Amino acid sequence: MRGFAETCERIAATSKKLEKTAIVAEYLRTLAAPEAAIAAVFLSGRPFPLWEETTLQVGGSSLWRMVQEISGKTDHALREAYRKLGDLGAVAGAVLPPRESSLTLTATESFFRQIAAARGPAAKLALVREMLTQCTPLEAKYVVKIITGDLRIGLKESLVEEAIAKAYGSTLPGLQRANMLLGDLGETLKLAEAQKLGEARMRLFHPLGFMLASPAESAEEALSYFENALVEDKYDGIRAQAHCANGAARLFSRTRDDITESFPELPPVLASLAGDLILDGEIVAWNFADSGQALPFTALQQRLGRKKVSDKLIAEVPVAYLVFDILYANGELCIDKPLRERAEILRKALAAERIPVPHSFHQAQGLLAFGDNEPVALERLLRAPAFQASSATELDGLFEAARARGNEGLMIKDPASPYTPGRRGKSWLKMKRELATLDVVVTAVEYGHGKRIGMLSDYTFAVWEEERLVNIGKAYSGLTDAEIAQMTEWFLAHVIEDQGIRLVVEPKVVLEVAFNNMMLSDRHESGYALRFPRIVRIREDKLPEEADTIERVREIYEKQKA
Repeated sequence: MRGFAETCERIAATSKKLEKTAIVAEYLRTLAAPEAAIAAVFLSGRPFPLWEETTLQVGGSSLWRMVQEISGKTDHALREAYRKLGDLGAVAGAVLPPRESSLTLTATESFFRQIAAARGPAAKLALVREMLTQCTPLEAKYVVKIITGDLRIGLKESLVEEAIAKAYGSTLPGLQRANMLLGDLGETLKLAEAQKLGEARMRLFHPLGFMLASPAESAEEALSYFENALVEDKYDGIRAQAHCANGAARLFSRTRDDITESFPELPPVLASLAGDLILDGEIVAWNFADSGQALPFTALQQRLGRKKVSDKLIAEVPVAYLVFDILYANGELCIDKPLRERAEILRKALAAERIPVPHSFHQAQGLLAFGDNEPVALERLLRAPAFQASSATELDGLFEAARARGNEGLMIKDPASPYTPGRRGKSWLKMKRELATLDVVVTAVEYGHGKRIGMLSDYTFAVWEEERLVNIGKAYSGLTDAEIAQMTEWFLAHVIEDQGIRLVVEPKVVLEVAFNNMMLSDRHESGYALRFPRIVRIREDKLPEEADTIERVREIYEKQKA
């Protein structure tokens, strides 16, 4: 592990991507393929390959206590170190006592697997302690970073892919494709070392990256990228990739987490589809009884993150899976085909099952749908209707219709586009409007991470409830680095209570915050929470007393509900 940790330090010391790639390639060439495979996975910031569902389940607070125990430092000393260094791995490297190293890459991987297999926090932490006491402080720094899931050395998985290709003389596209199919940098490295990348095969039930969309501010802008557009409603649910094979089906979120257990009514329907398939779509709360359309995200919120879902909740918040793309069908990867061809493959994959089209779209003009639109046994599986548009007027009309159906806006897609996992370009565009904005007062701030180490960049904010401020959310995006630096200086001079990483500050700064949705929540004193809040601007023209009230919040919520 010493060589690994020293390599990470060299990588962190340069901001140049080519230098980072060269350092990784040079390091990998010094190792035998089995050790290089382990190192490649660790360099991606993970203890295990992406396709594996194995997790360490070691909480941050437990890890904090372990570092404190081994170092003998006070909680105050650790907090000061964290504020200065920005992550627990760097803190461990700074405070743990010097010792000789006896930890190898293979032994570290073995420890990680033992920790993942151990049952109960005490057993896991005993293994963490044993591992850390075999590390030098520098090795411990990166062991802890791997446990927490982020090396923070400016090394993305894409750069590790480039380094592997460079180290073993492979083509980068070939290596990227193999890693995409396998979901395992280590196995990909072994194939590259053996010059056998072409032998990589799709591993079902390992989620591929999701193709991402770029925002479009207007219909005119959207059509400036391609003339004829395939248009779908942008649903207010959660994106999900469905893998179906051999009578089984599983669902994966955009973060590639397995979310099958949260939606137990969907896998049986998906598993009944013929053939091996990977589908892309959206899980939404759905009104089957009346309108045949999506319900607000606030309804779906009740279903998220649950390991077990009661029959009562399934009945109260029914869900549907709206399919809009296909990535794999019966042994063939479809992502290189243009969208218009994938749409035809999807049509054939679903046509035999008579997948219904949502009721609220039946009278739509220009609808490109299929099936006889009658309710059938597979009604929880819906084909997302698609439209065609070639003018801004048509797009604006479709946008208003989508909003009238209770959806966020539009997805606008180039029919000639391939599916590019994990990439955001101009082939897919999203056009939507924020639900509303609120003028809020900052009540607390937190230190940032990465390039924002030492900066106060995470803002908790509140609205007025009579004479007191009640928190309603937290945001960290929207301001420039210069604005954050300026605000950090101000907040440090106006601290009410120092809680370590978090500072309670004088409630004098007003921000305008936009958001996509509002939901009831017991996380905040206000009883509400904002979805995807982002800072629009600092309202230097407003006094704190002029910020919005809880009455305004309730008004927005009721309007959204309606």
